Amino acid sequence: MKVKCLAGLLSLLFLLYNAKCVYAEEALPVIGSYASAVIIEETTGRVLYEQNMSARRPMASTTKVMTALVALENSSLDETVTASKNASGVPGTSIYLSIGESLTMREMLYGLMLASGNDAAVAIAEHIGGSVDGFAEMMNARAAELGLSNTCFLTPHGLPKDGHYTSAYDLAMIAREAMKSEVFREIVGTRRGRIPWHGREYERILINKNKLLAGYSGATGIKTGYTKAAGRCLVFSAEREGLSLIGVVLNCPDWFSDAQSLLDSVFLKTEMAEFISEGEEIRSVSVENGVSDSLSVIAGGRLAYPLLDGEDYPSVLIDLPPSFPAPIYQGQSVGMVSLEMNGRIVARVPIIAEESVAERTFRAALDGIIARWLAIGAYRIPCVNR
Repeated sequence: MKVKCLAGLLSLLFLLYNAKCVYAEEALPVIGSYASAVIIEETTGRVLYEQNMSARRPMASTTKVMTALVALENSSLDETVTASKNASGVPGTSIYLSIGESLTMREMLYGLMLASGNDAAVAIAEHIGGSVDGFAEMMNARAAELGLSNTCFLTPHGLPKDGHYTSAYDLAMIAREAMKSEVFREIVGTRRGRIPWHGREYERILINKNKLLAGYSGATGIKTGYTKAAGRCLVFSAEREGLSLIGVVLNCPDWFSDAQSLLDSVFLKTEMAEFISEGEEIRSVSVENGVSDSLSVIAGGRLAYPLLDGEDYPSVLIDLPPSFPAPIYQGQSVGMVSLEMNGRIVARVPIIAEESVAERTFRAALDGIIARWLAIGAYRIPCVNR
């Protein structure tokens, strides 16, 4: 009996030990209240976690990420945007634009992204696209340019409409593109803002609905959304120790809590491995028929890639001819350095010339002789008259 009990205890300890090991290896979350979710690394777009990321779902006001992207790409921030009757009367969340009221595009974008103004969305859409339908066509065209296949925009605000949908992955990729804009990053990272309120003695106070900005270390944005049909939707981003993440949860009752858990898990499990820094010398190459026989070439950007715990490092591939004909100009792209992982190129940056090298011509040779002669003359010690 004692032997059986001892064997049972050892078996139990073995199971517990293995369960603990499995948990350590599977640190990424697999349970949440979301119907769909994804976490990507911002600079490379690599998917680090996903659940039903390609499923088509309504996305409520997270639609406005694309609205802002299209607006920023097709207007200037100081343009005057005037609210029509259609914009002023749109239902749902609002910045209370009156008919004929005008704001700059920048102010409209703050009203759109912080206060989630549906009226601001329509005003922007009509200003840029001529109509809501015209602007929706621009939104869909931009989604197609990004290679997204599970997205269809019918409105600039995301109020319920049959056929208006996206996926968690598509929405993350839209947010990734938008975050390339410093203006967009500034807006979605603002917790509290002010814009004019014409006819009033006071300004509109805009409070960002994204609670992560106040409660999560490293949070940088981006947008909340809610309708009964879509549920709670959140596009979020954060940066820690050189690792920038963008996430999406759709139809997620515990949106902020789940977003934090996802970010914590991915940050814990992921390293942003740097292989080449921007401006780092790659090598020296020969120059044919140049005033100089060689040229230093450098990385035109930072080559880094997010790696999950336990993953092998990718191979570094350098595509660079052994020599180049002159002339070569500073900053000119002369090759490519890439990372290969599992037979696939996962990241790349150009190799550029660190300086210019002119072609060796008779005139260039003569200029060189003259320059050397002048240099010698400048430093010649004058004779002393005796």
